Amino acid sequence: MSSGGLELPPGDDGHDGQDGHEGPDGGSADVPPGAVSLARPMEIGAELDWGAEAWSEVRTRARRAGRAYIWLNIVEQRLRAVVAAVLCPVYEPVHGDEWVIAAAGPTGQEWVQRAVAVREVSRRKGYLLDPADDNILSFLTLPQLRELMVQHWPCFEPYFDDRREVELALDELEVARNIVSRNRALTGTVLAQAERASARLLDILGSGIGTRTAGRLPIDAVEDLVGDRYADVVGVHTDRVRLQRQLPAEDLFGGARRLDAIGIGLNLLVQNYSGRRMVRLAESGCRVRLLFLNPASSAVRRRERELGLKKGEMSRSIEMNILHMRRVRARLRDPGAFEIQVFDETPRFTAYLVDGDGPDGVAVVQSYLRRSRGMESPVFVLRGGGREVLRQGADREEDHGLFETYREEFENVWADSRPVS
Repeated sequence: MSSGGLELPPGDDGHDGQDGHEGPDGGSADVPPGAVSLARPMEIGAELDWGAEAWSEVRTRARRAGRAYIWLNIVEQRLRAVVAAVLCPVYEPVHGDEWVIAAAGPTGQEWVQRAVAVREVSRRKGYLLDPADDNILSFLTLPQLRELMVQHWPCFEPYFDDRREVELALDELEVARNIVSRNRALTGTVLAQAERASARLLDILGSGIGTRTAGRLPIDAVEDLVGDRYADVVGVHTDRVRLQRQLPAEDLFGGARRLDAIGIGLNLLVQNYSGRRMVRLAESGCRVRLLFLNPASSAVRRRERELGLKKGEMSRSIEMNILHMRRVRARLRDPGAFEIQVFDETPRFTAYLVDGDGPDGVAVVQSYLRRSRGMESPVFVLRGGGREVLRQGADREEDHGLFETYREEFENVWADSRPVS
């Protein structure tokens, strides 16, 4: 044993000298005087492995917390920028880099000094990777940014109509913020509330997201950040019923400027969007092009056999849908803006492309499966307009994704189809 060191012999196997012999002083004869005895490790029966159910719960928690964190991160960055834009010109000319301390005032001395201390630690340990973050404001939390805004509301009032609306949205976010910061379980209800509150607050703060979230298919923060991993697919549903719960026909087709549809019978449109609405849509200026499978083609008979339908059953259904659309067209002042055509090729997919010529286009696409009807087939929701994505080397370029593929396919089939009189 080295000088000044402490020898730690193996722990005793038993108690009261049962497994070893005692020395003259009642201790173990094998343990030198003055040595510290350690108990041997004991097996306590703890189960350290996670089963499938535990892993499933962990993944669910991580997914919810991840979505909430992205929203909260964006809100905090936006609120920090707003506070800096409004208060910095007021306090910085007099107080310089310490304008945040001055703005916090006596009531905020405790938390602003804590932010100063955290900044100093971050400086010493090299945690400040971006020089732009080397300021006190970057170390304030969401509640502290809110406090600055409320405390100086007369400065913010010219830019925002309703202080109460801002505070209510921040109140709703506080529950999710506390849960995420402490890595506790976040319920689906609280997550949905946080996402709605974040979107509303970002609109109030004038982030520019308002124009993008207002529409038939809102862009959420997660899609905006990682959507390039999935081309332009923004939704996948196991069948059409689940699609319509999330994206009803009224929301999909309502207010469209252009509607192109291709499929066997186009039931999603014909059977879920009334003729009266179709007339109003067309009269409002929407250009409509509908491509049905020719009910007299051999492809219809093959499809009937695949699905086990009676002979002529599908043909009659297509004919009824075409007849219904012809009645809609007959009621229009400009029938030329409402075109109906049929194709004779083997149907490979059904697609509804809404506003496909603009940046806010949306498409609903289904492939035809041999034994499944359209109502039962998986559904993909695509967003048009291309997407700016980061390539290797951090260069940005536009990725057209799948929307453009299906739009081109529609145009090719339309060029080879025949009009319905």
